[in-house]
Amino acid sequence: MDINSLTEKIIGAAITVHKELGPGLLESVYQTCLFDELESLNVKVRKEVALPVMYRNRIVSEDGFRLDLLVEDAVIIELKSVERIQPVHAKQLLTYLRLANKPLGLLINFNESMLKDGITRVSNGFGL
Repeated sequence: MDINSLTEKIIGAAITVHKELGPGLLESVYQTCLFDELESLNVKVRKEVALPVMYRNRIVSEDGFRLDLLVEDAVIIELKSVERIQPVHAKQLLTYLRLANKPLGLLINFNESMLKDGITRVSNGFGL
């Protein structure tokens, strides 16, 4: 499955979750529900994936970060449930993409009336 088709599936699943639950819940609730929704679509997804931190070619922390969701070993999903997405959130996702050497991430803020207003696509510069 190409990356654009995959992101369409992810966004569709997120919209389904948002329509069912609405805004205002904890990120962990959306994470569990989106995980379940993606699995029901037969999409390979993992949650709370440990991301080691490397410095000067050595691991300084085995699980310095945790990826909310990793889909098809290609797309990192960073979930938020905040009043407003800040520039630091996209920078955080870009750092995860670089550390994990993944091409694409989706920053999804479930605390929006219309979920489409809370989705940001972040590329790691792989020509996407």
